[in-house]
Amino acid sequence: MLVLLSLAAAGVTECRSPARTPAAAGPPPDIVLITIDTLRADALGFAGNARVRTPNLDRLAGEGLVFTGAHAHNVMTLPSHANILTGLYPYQHGIRDNEGFRLDPKVPTLATMLAERGYATAAIIGAFPLDSRFGLSRGFDLYDQKYPQGAHEYDFSVAERPASEVVAAARSWYLRNAGRRRFLWVHLYDCHAPHVPPPALAREYAGDPYLGEVAGVDEALGPLLSDIRASGKPALVVVTADHGEALGDHGEETHGLFAYEATLHVPLILRGPRVPSAVRRTAARHVDILPTVLEECGAPVPAGLPGRSLLGADTSGGASYFEALSAPLSRGWAPLRGMIQGGFKFIDLPLPELYDLASDPGEAHNLVGERMDRVRALKAALPAPGPAAARVSEPADTVARLRSLGYLSGSAPGKERYGPEDDPKNLVALDSDLQRVVRLYQQQKLEEAIALARDVIRRRPGMSTGYEYLSFLQGQLGADVQAAATLEEAKRRGLLSESLASRLGLLYSAQGKSREALAVLEPLRGSRNPDVLNALGIARATAGRVPEAIEAFERVLSADPGNATAYQNIGLTYVQHDRPAEAVAAFQKAFAINERLPRAWNGLGVALERLGRHAEALDCWKRAVALDPQQFEAMLNLGVVALEQGETALGRESLARFVATAPAGLFAADIGRARKLLALNRAAR
Repeated sequence: MLVLLSLAAAGVTECRSPARTPAAAGPPPDIVLITIDTLRADALGFAGNARVRTPNLDRLAGEGLVFTGAHAHNVMTLPSHANILTGLYPYQHGIRDNEGFRLDPKVPTLATMLAERGYATAAIIGAFPLDSRFGLSRGFDLYDQKYPQGAHEYDFSVAERPASEVVAAARSWYLRNAGRRRFLWVHLYDCHAPHVPPPALAREYAGDPYLGEVAGVDEALGPLLSDIRASGKPALVVVTADHGEALGDHGEETHGLFAYEATLHVPLILRGPRVPSAVRRTAARHVDILPTVLEECGAPVPAGLPGRSLLGADTSGGASYFEALSAPLSRGWAPLRGMIQGGFKFIDLPLPELYDLASDPGEAHNLVGERMDRVRALKAALPAPGPAAARVSEPADTVARLRSLGYLSGSAPGKERYGPEDDPKNLVALDSDLQRVVRLYQQQKLEEAIALARDVIRRRPGMSTGYEYLSFLQGQLGADVQAAATLEEAKRRGLLSESLASRLGLLYSAQGKSREALAVLEPLRGSRNPDVLNALGIARATAGRVPEAIEAFERVLSADPGNATAYQNIGLTYVQHDRPAEAVAAFQKAFAINERLPRAWNGLGVALERLGRHAEALDCWKRAVALDPQQFEAMLNLGVVALEQGETALGRESLARFVATAPAGLFAADIGRARKLLALNRAAR
């Protein structure tokens, strides 16, 4: 309570009565919070979109209360969910971006509050940006984040799990806990870029794959919503999005750069025993969700929160603060903050903007020159920027996973003053080029992607993101020396963040330059970040310092016992140094936490093969490739050993697939070996 009071003391707040407990009729309801990542407010049937089929959400909206004027406060996944779960603005709880922030354990969340009131609690998470390491898992009995891990640590590929799988896990938990009060949070990631609808919907939505993803999420949610209706218990269902998707609006392709309505305006549905069936056009905010839920549960609402119950007597709506700080934090661009109040939206940038949302929902006509009275009032209402919560440097592993999901990365020093040249409106073309680099890579046009990344560095040499992109792409060509040189140039320019330093150290390790790798990584050994220690352990293992490598991984586990990657790395270290029995034990511990670790399955296959357990090894490599079709080492191992064990069809298919898909720059020698084995097999036949 005291923390909330102190956090909310400055900034956008509203006058309210002290903490109160409403007289809820009947037993406290179950709570089901469904957050659909990257879902535009106008992408649903009940919102008037005739090009998409969303019958399940349409029915829910018809049964409940729909807020057509709901807004997020951030346009990135982690801070936006922190707003929802804490009921605080980002400048109050301290999480400002997906990278580099952790929720302070002193800050109460909806999960901790409901757990204290006897609720069974579970979160079923769809993708890495909400990983437990970022602090949102507190209060949950189950924090299920079994998306594939370790598949693409330095890749632009997406590692997530589909809505159907997330919903299946959610239904299982919900039904198992039918005898208890339940708080279930379901996070669905499917609508995030790249936009690829489920196969059954791909043809129908070929002209608009984003809407195909929306339709797929709706379809997946149907069984869970049916379970809730059939349970016979009162349940409050809350459906919203963390943010929307620009889809070209104002020149932005995805989200995170601007805060126009395409990404800030979100859907919001409430459905429950005391919720009227209606449509309200009054303002609603993410910070209003927590007090709404608490009041419906008969729980006290902590005084000092900026939000208010959406079902209370005050339905007039309040001022809403918002921000978009990813580009400032990662690229050194101007910070974007703003306010919505009385139907007007003010965006505070070097080139400020003001829009009348009622008459101009597309934000086409900037009123700054015409309504300076509104500009002054809304600018004055902005909270003092104040210091953000201490930013935690992310190592390469974490940053690469965020990069694989399309997020900005890198680090950049702030400036005291920003001019028009720093305004994201004047830099949107640079953002588009970074997005294009990703697409070129995904289309296997590496040379074009590298040329464009070099051009980005030429145009903005003080932005570390360009060096990170270029280094990664060079590595994909097998040019580790050039990749390291790119990061060395970033270091000379003072842009080598901890994440890029970790990446540079691992590049040195891959080249056999153990001395250089340890020179980069050993100074980071005091870090409390588990990913830094994992990187250090890998470098030590590569240098042959096995006990010290294991010590680094064990330090990870002492701070984070659920860190499956640390057990995976212990197993890989033992494999690397021909200790297969110990490797098997470590891999089994990793799988007890998360079975979706393709690199661990590959390593376990190698360990089992060395122990003479050939059939089990083949099964492991099959599992690795099924989890990650780009697990080329496992694909090669599967082909070679299958041929040796007389499983000719499996061996030939795996080797042919390896030859056809493995990057030549990284696997040139292995591709040659696979071709020779295939030729020998054909000759023998």
